[in-house]
Amino acid sequence: MIRTIIIAVFLSIYTLILGPPLIILTLITRSSTLMYWVGVKGLLFITRVMGMRVQVEGVENIPSGVCVFAANHTSNADAPAIVGAIPRRLAIFGRKSLFDIPIIGLAFRLAHFVPVDRSNRDAALAAVKQAVEYIRTGSSFLVYPEGTRSPDGHLQRFKKGAFVMAIEAGVPIVPVACSGAHRVMQKNSLSIKPGKVMVRFAPPVNAAEYTIDQRDELARRVHDAIAEVLPEDQKPVPVAVA
Repeated sequence: MIRTIIIAVFLSIYTLILGPPLIILTLITRSSTLMYWVGVKGLLFITRVMGMRVQVEGVENIPSGVCVFAANHTSNADAPAIVGAIPRRLAIFGRKSLFDIPIIGLAFRLAHFVPVDRSNRDAALAAVKQAVEYIRTGSSFLVYPEGTRSPDGHLQRFKKGAFVMAIEAGVPIVPVACSGAHRVMQKNSLSIKPGKVMVRFAPPVNAAEYTIDQRDELARRVHDAIAEVLPEDQKPVPVAVA
């Protein structure tokens, strides 16, 4: 719990001190690059405070140019591990409520992060369309196709929105397997424990080779690629057949 308090205090101070001048600079220069990387440095500091040791494999599988990174999602601890492991600027989807927070919400919008209201189907579809536009203007995206954190660390079924997005944008999808984060911070828990997190990048899948009608096939291929490199205790649970 002490680590959680330290992180909360650090984030508050970090945001209040650096947020306003970085937002002003971004508005003047019309570039959010510096603001993004300052934020990433903050995340990397948080991982050290958490006692999280991040190991990365497969960076050579990341193609040049814009792409979509599709990762499994088990914990609030996997975001800093994955974002810190990806050597390029990213945009992400975020809960709509986060964009209502002063300073943070404006910074997210300037960085081309996209708010999502999962309870509103039309709003969710609009978010996907907005992301496609950002991708076409040069923003790589990090997505969590499961839609929410896994309750037990096992890879869950994928929703299709991320794959529709990649197909419409015509960019590669890089499967990302994150393991161990659920032991650092469990779902619905504020307790943080030191531990090792592994981030593995699998070879990319070219979404441009698929049509919208083949989105299920693309989703299965990416799901299988992530499952293949996850440890046994995080692979999908086999579905019993009656």
